[in-house]
Amino acid sequence: MLGAHQKIDRMARRQLVAASNNAVRFPSIKQILNFEGAGGPDAIKRKSPAKDEPWHYIDPFDDTDTQLYDLIDYHYKLLVANLKANKQERAAFEASWLAHAIVDGLTPAHHFPYEEKLSELRGGMAKESRTNYREKLVMHGDGPLDRLKNNWKMWGPKGLFVTHMAFEFGVATTLASMSSKTGMPTKAELKFIRENGIQAWFRQTMREIAELDLYSRFYEHGWKRPLANDIKQQLVPRIIKTVTLGWYSALEEAVSKV
Repeated sequence: MLGAHQKIDRMARRQLVAASNNAVRFPSIKQILNFEGAGGPDAIKRKSPAKDEPWHYIDPFDDTDTQLYDLIDYHYKLLVANLKANKQERAAFEASWLAHAIVDGLTPAHHFPYEEKLSELRGGMAKESRTNYREKLVMHGDGPLDRLKNNWKMWGPKGLFVTHMAFEFGVATTLASMSSKTGMPTKAELKFIRENGIQAWFRQTMREIAELDLYSRFYEHGWKRPLANDIKQQLVPRIIKTVTLGWYSALEEAVSKV
């Protein structure tokens, strides 16, 4: 939304320079941004509905929900390998897609059981059944009235999709005014990453964000000042910092293996 992922990548790339003496070996922001927007995960949803779509939703407190953890691990390992081999274009791809997965995984809208609710509005059908644009846009139901109700629950005020996008729009708007130094890791946090890895940091940060209950507060009360303050002071800095730390961890691991 409004280039939110791109702005996070730009800020994280700047923080990486301050965090690591090896940042020169990391792909440039121009290379990384080639794989956002039209070249990123969200574009797949437009090009091939429900086919090979990265699914970046997660229950922060369900240890059996590992799909996103596995995806982050997959991109992280490939990023390390390509940094080690100095394959800059492929490393840029993995850096961008790793960052996208991390950002989505820390965004409260992605902690909501979206897949379960979507299936309910589609008469129990799985998300993979949305094989064309019409299937993505039109909800199912038993008869015209039921279909109307389900589409209202999807597209009406406080509908499933509308609420999701409205929340992310608010986060993107907040990002636009953030300082370039937002999310700078401390020496202690860099040490934590070197000793424990990005997965441990991601899980801890995701659960701390989930405990703020930001998405439920937005759904119930809209954009109130306390919520906006928590988005600006708690959510956004943690997201930027986690992307920075993910890239930092991969870079340091790659350099240490050379």
